[in-house]
Amino acid sequence: MEHPPSSSPVTPATVAGNTGPRHVRWLGRAVAVVGLAALAGLAWYLTHRAPVPATGGFGPPGAAGARGAPPSTVGVAIARHADIPVIIESLGTVISSASVTVTPQVSGVVTQVLYKEGQMVEKGQVLATIDPEPFRLALAQAAAAGARDVAQLDAARVLLQRYKTLLAEDSIARQTVDTQDALVQQLAGTVALDRANEDSARLNLQWSRIVAPVAGRVGLRPIDAGNYIAAGNANGVATITQVAPIDVQFSIPQDRVPELRERIASGATLPVTAWDSARTRQLEAGSFLTLDNQIDTQTGTIKAKARFANTAGTLFPNQFVNLRLLLRTIDGAVVIPVIALRHGPAGDFVYVVNADQTVTLRNVTAGISGVDDVAITKGLAIGEEVVTEGGDRLKDGARVRSSAPPTGGAAANAGEAAAQRPSRRSPAAAGVAK
Repeated sequence: MEHPPSSSPVTPATVAGNTGPRHVRWLGRAVAVVGLAALAGLAWYLTHRAPVPATGGFGPPGAAGARGAPPSTVGVAIARHADIPVIIESLGTVISSASVTVTPQVSGVVTQVLYKEGQMVEKGQVLATIDPEPFRLALAQAAAAGARDVAQLDAARVLLQRYKTLLAEDSIARQTVDTQDALVQQLAGTVALDRANEDSARLNLQWSRIVAPVAGRVGLRPIDAGNYIAAGNANGVATITQVAPIDVQFSIPQDRVPELRERIASGATLPVTAWDSARTRQLEAGSFLTLDNQIDTQTGTIKAKARFANTAGTLFPNQFVNLRLLLRTIDGAVVIPVIALRHGPAGDFVYVVNADQTVTLRNVTAGISGVDDVAITKGLAIGEEVVTEGGDRLKDGARVRSSAPPTGGAAANAGEAAAQRPSRRSPAAAGVAK
């Protein structure tokens, strides 16, 4: 009887041969994971380490900058007293305070056009004339008819007086007197109508001379001499736009309306200036005129007007300008240049230059900001120096040196700043600030 072949016996060598490759794969994976973790840790360290000082070692933040790193060149300014204007800025449109299309009141042939295109005209100046002869004839006819009816009225009144005398003597019937009295009244009405016709004819003759109703600049000429023009013609004989004075319409945010109304109610005159599109050249100075009667719900603003004398003609109708409305002025505020104020997660802060030419990060409370300066209501004293330029690469305790004399009006306030500057500053530091 044959037995089935038995399986090979399991020996230690066979076991080792089967499990060896599996241990190698596991070990390779472990080494790869450890290597990746080491690379990640090195990358984090390199991106979060402190700056390398001049000595070549690593140190705590701030200490390296103060001990070994070369000082950073920065611009500085001195905190000073100044008046901060509270300004509302807006984009405005120049509009004429009066724009008139001069239309004729009578029909006729234009005989003269007495203005030039683009000319400045005065109120009452003759712009054009319509042939006056038909109106003179109509006036003469009305005057003649009036004279005739006046003579008839006078004759009727004399006859009425005679009838009244005869009636007193009981020599005439009362009906005759009453009839004559009614005739007198009828002729009196006719005379009154004649006078109205005469006045109308005289007015038409006057209207044959077309005059400017307002002063301003004349536009392009819509008609020439020799053309027939009808009364009330839509194009008229001229268009006059008043340019002195002239208005600018602009919008104010609804949040500023209560303060603005309070200033208006106090009787204050609010100055307004108009600037060009680049905000580099002032075009004209004027004053606030009025507010609209409702807020635009789509934009959350309210329309307003400012008036300018515009004697030099720098403002032109439909021109776009940048408007600055001076609402009020904060007197004697502690101010620094706007570029010195920085913003961080903890709020507003500045870098204050210490006596040893290091900087300290100090949290401050900012107030009203002007065009160039910002008021600091808390956290800064008069005479302290703050960094204006180069602060992006600074840390608390970093060493600095000034690239130029302090900016932000320090030259004009040097005496005041020096008197109020803390006495702990060394002469060398004071010399750098000047």
